[in-house]
Amino acid sequence: MAHHPVDESASDLADRLLRLTKRINHAHRQNLAPLGVTPAQGRMLRTVAHSARPPRMADLAERLGVVPRQVTSLVDALEERGLVRRAPDAANRRVTRIELTDGGVRALTELRQARRSATEELLAPLTPGQRDELSRLLALLDGHHPNHHAPGPTRHSGNNPRTDTGSGAGADTGVGS
Repeated sequence: MAHHPVDESASDLADRLLRLTKRINHAHRQNLAPLGVTPAQGRMLRTVAHSARPPRMADLAERLGVVPRQVTSLVDALEERGLVRRAPDAANRRVTRIELTDGGVRALTELRQARRSATEELLAPLTPGQRDELSRLLALLDGHHPNHHAPGPTRHSGNNPRTDTGSGAGADTGVGS
C-alpha cells in the first residue's frame, strides 16, 4: 500500500482537532462546574433561550440532536433547580412547552461569562484576524457536514440573556453535550 502525504496530513489534522475538542470540553467543564450546570444542561438552557417561542420537548431533541429521553432527563434536572418550567401551550393544552424561569435567565448570564472566560483562555494565542479566519474555516467545515442542519431561529439583541449567545469569539460548538 502506497504512503500518501495527503492522507497523513488529514490524519494529523483530525488528531489536532480531537485534541482541541478535548481541551474545549475540559475548559467548559471546569468553568461550568462552580455553577452546578453540566455542559449538556448549559446547551439546553441556550437552546431554550434562543428559540423564537418556548420549544416543545420534541423540538429540543431535534435541535440538540439527542433522543427525547435525554431531553426529559435534562428538563427534569433543570426544572428541579428552578431554571426552566413546563408550561401548557395556549393553543393546544396537550402540548407542553419549556420556558426559562428568572433563575434560568440569571444562570444563562453566569454561563455566558464562564464560556467567554474559557473561550478567551483557549483563543488567547490567536490574533483577532486569526480568530476571524478560524471562525470562517470552522463555519465552512460545519456547513459541509453531511448531517448539518440549519440552525433554528435565533435572536440576538446584545443585552438580553434570553436571546444573546454571548459566547465571545465564536458560536456554540455544542461540544461536551
